[in-house]
Amino acid sequence: MSDRPRLKLTGVVLDSPDARKLADFYRRLLGREAVEDEPEWVVLTAPDGGAGLSFQTDQDYVPPAWPAGPDQQRMMAHLDIEVDDLDAAVAHALAEYQPQQHVRVCLDPAGHPFCLYLPRA
Repeated sequence: MSDRPRLKLTGVVLDSPDARKLADFYRRLLGREAVEDEPEWVVLTAPDGGAGLSFQTDQDYVPPAWPAGPDQQRMMAHLDIEVDDLDAAVAHALAEYQPQQHVRVCLDPAGHPFCLYLPRA
């Protein structure tokens, strides 16, 4: 028997100067529905029951630079999103710097990097 309490990842939260604007971008990109929609807080559900994606307004938000140079805000996390057509999927937001052939680094409206990738066979 384990003493470890039950833990379950239920969501990822992204900060933004405008939670609703950023949530709308991901709503269109991923085809998710909002289950909470307030000016400062929006939650999108996962259709497969996986972790949700939430957005909170932070007026002091500083977007990360991609790729980051010295003394620039670095990303602390990013989202990986599996796709079936990489070229079609990057139409929303492509970053200039691309480090891998099977991955495309994109930027959301708040400057958060996220990766679209093809599954490896």
